[in-house]
Amino acid sequence: MAIEIKLDLVMVQRKIKLTDLAEKVGISVTNLSLLKTGKVKGIRFSTLEAICRELDCQPGDVLEYVPDFV
Repeated sequence: MAIEIKLDLVMVQRKIKLTDLAEKVGISVTNLSLLKTGKVKGIRFSTLEAICRELDCQPGDVLEYVPDFV
C-alpha cells in the first residue's frame, strides 16, 4: 500500500489511548483500531478532520505517501 498510517505514532506522542480517541472522535474502537493498523481502504474526510482536531495535528502527520517500487 502506498499510503502509510502513522496514527499510532501520533497517539503515543500525544499520550492518548485508543479508547479515549475513539470516544472523542465519535467512532468505534474497532474502526479506529482497523484504521490505526492500516487495515482499511479509505477514510472519510470528516473522520480525518476529527482525528486531527483531537490530536492537534495535520493530515500529513497521520498519513504518509510511500511510493511502491517494483
